[in-house]
Amino acid sequence: MDRPPLGIIGGSGFYRMPGFTDQEEVVLETPFGKPSAPPVRGTIAGRPVVFLARHGKGHVHSPTTIPYRANIWALRALGVRRVLAVSACGSLREDIHPCDLVVPDQVWDITRRRVSTFFTGSVVAHVSFADPFCPSLREQVVAVSGELGMKAHDGGTYVCMEGPQLSTRAESRVHRSLGMSVIGMTAAQEAKLAREAELCFGLIAAVTDYDVWFEGEEVTVEQVVANMGRNRESLERLLTRLVELVPDQTTCHCGQALAGAIMTDPAAADPADLETLQPLIARYL
Repeated sequence: MDRPPLGIIGGSGFYRMPGFTDQEEVVLETPFGKPSAPPVRGTIAGRPVVFLARHGKGHVHSPTTIPYRANIWALRALGVRRVLAVSACGSLREDIHPCDLVVPDQVWDITRRRVSTFFTGSVVAHVSFADPFCPSLREQVVAVSGELGMKAHDGGTYVCMEGPQLSTRAESRVHRSLGMSVIGMTAAQEAKLAREAELCFGLIAAVTDYDVWFEGEEVTVEQVVANMGRNRESLERLLTRLVELVPDQTTCHCGQALAGAIMTDPAAADPADLETLQPLIARYL
């Protein structure tokens, strides 16, 4: 296969893909440790795909303990340049119902305990993040959702909270008052790291609940799992079609995100940091 593989990150309740053949687990280390689980390389409809279970085999990582840097680094090391992620989320709007899909265009990061950058040493970079999700991938997801007759909301803001506890009523009401659309626990770090790794990143947010603002509909883990199960067939159909249609090249600027973003004089940086980041920064320094 000469085509670059498409990366798929599966979230809570989404641990497999139909029609995924020639599967091979790839055990690899990254400068940031092991990924959540060994990425699985294979083909769907003749296209190379790399599937990564965000929470690991058996769901052993909470949103806080997910090795986000290792996950994104591993996908890039395996040749992935475009990533589609599936994430369970709660609705913060009356018009977004459980089992709907949302294709957000913004993210609001209120996490507190996570590392969201590869540049933690003596090399400093500031990538543009005004539009956190790849516009080309977003357009493709929205178009294919419509083609398949799925209810997918185009745009909206995803609030990324720390967890692992679910929201308080006060938090949920404040997020609603600020005009947020959905709430989850994983998208911010994946989007930020994908941008630094110069990967296109698109999010499909699968709505499982109304968080806790809707009286009488307070979210429970059982509800999340049940509705994610109901969402699974739609997500599988959508992703299978996207694997077929997402182009190898896009018109976005994700692949040049580090151009002009690196502030550090290489002569002043720690050589060990330069060596670690070499796969990302070599063409710019």
